[in-house]
Amino acid sequence: MRRAHTVETVRAAEGALMARLPDGALMARAAATLAVVCARTLPRVYGARVVLLVGSGDNGGDALYAGADLARRGARVSALLAGSKTHEGGLAALRAAGGRAWRPDEEPERADREIGAADLVVDGLVGIGGRGGLRPPHARLAVSAREAGAPVVAVDLPSGVDADTGRVEGEAVRADTTVCFGTGKPGLFVDPGAGHAGRVVLADIGLGPDLPEPVLEAFDDGDVASLLPGPGRDDDKYRRGVLGVAAGSEAYPGAAVLCTGGALRTGTGMVRYLGAEPVASRVLDRWPEAVVGRADPGARVAAWVIGPGRGTDGPAAEELRGVFASGVPVLADADALTLVAREEADPSGREAPTLLTPHAGELARLLGADRADVEARRLEHVGRAAERFGCTVLLKGSTTLVATPGRPVAAATAGTPLLATAGSGDVLAGIAGSLLAAGLPAHEAAVCAAQVHGRAAVEARQGAAISATDLWDGIPRAVAGLGEDNDQRRRR
Repeated sequence: MRRAHTVETVRAAEGALMARLPDGALMARAAATLAVVCARTLPRVYGARVVLLVGSGDNGGDALYAGADLARRGARVSALLAGSKTHEGGLAALRAAGGRAWRPDEEPERADREIGAADLVVDGLVGIGGRGGLRPPHARLAVSAREAGAPVVAVDLPSGVDADTGRVEGEAVRADTTVCFGTGKPGLFVDPGAGHAGRVVLADIGLGPDLPEPVLEAFDDGDVASLLPGPGRDDDKYRRGVLGVAAGSEAYPGAAVLCTGGALRTGTGMVRYLGAEPVASRVLDRWPEAVVGRADPGARVAAWVIGPGRGTDGPAAEELRGVFASGVPVLADADALTLVAREEADPSGREAPTLLTPHAGELARLLGADRADVEARRLEHVGRAAERFGCTVLLKGSTTLVATPGRPVAAATAGTPLLATAGSGDVLAGIAGSLLAAGLPAHEAAVCAAQVHGRAAVEARQGAAISATDLWDGIPRAVAGLGEDNDQRRRR
């Protein structure tokens, strides 16, 4: 699991560590790791053309020292000095190693040519304290780097990405790899910033003892594999969890079928579908193992999924209030969220776990916020919603975030644009509901469901486009793959 801290926290930890180290030692640690990653990115170092994009801050110094290391190993290194000032020690080291340095604002076309001919571009323009969009000449260099064919390695954070929020205003560097020093930065795991970060490599420079609890945790496949429940020798269908599904309606029967399939393929012991006969028949036609009956919030289940395609009329509101009054975990999605936003049902104050699963538009309605603002500041708004309703909130999107009061926000790292298809959210509700019924806490159930959902989208058709029903076949493959990966990690 990778952890992320705010800029303010990182600065405090760096200050505490530097007070115990000789002058320049911390930058030397960072630059050494950066040079190793750069060397591994290149087919070979000797003779490679490396261009450093150098700003005024410590990121520029890191890039210069790493460039000096590469130059001593035979690389042809050029530093484009874009800042109002330059780290003197790093520049001297680069020149002593045979590297060149000049100002790109004096010869912009030459800068474009050098970047275009590079074998590697190192982004050290703006550090973690940068705010707002990139300005000239930084913006032009970012565009040149994006248009070049060379891989881009970012120093700590792609320039133009807000370290704390992931917000991107205007131009920003798109990195293939980001070498992150000491701890992760939230903006590396939250879109749109996550889409600019590429592969995130964490470089341990010794900050650990000075760091408090993180504000964000990024869950990878191994983390999820260790949390997923599996069938036990003494399990029966009741021990594995009975999930109540109140989804679908005569207008939207597909939501019931999709949600039920998501739960069954994830491994729930039983799905008890409750709904009108025409919809129940559709569920049984596809999933004969489901148990169907009339809608009854008092049914004996281990957890509920309610809302997908269910409607927002008076009976639907009454049903939701009844489910919220139960003493078992509840996942509320889609139409149920509309009813909560209209204050016709309220999950606040429930003793049993509650999981809300909105997309950005639904979260905006729940908070009375602007959707564009939610999209731009996803981390802030998912946390607000969790505090507002006193429960776990899963914010769907290109990066899925999970917030629970009193815990770091979690980011699932398996997001994929393949999931941007009608009905995929109904399947996600079934996956998460199954995990709730199996006994996982709401926070862990949400993160695991999001990771399985993303992996299932890729597994379903080997990365080709999918429909929501394809996810049914992808789910068991994803779960099996996560288990195999975890077994391999334990053997290593």
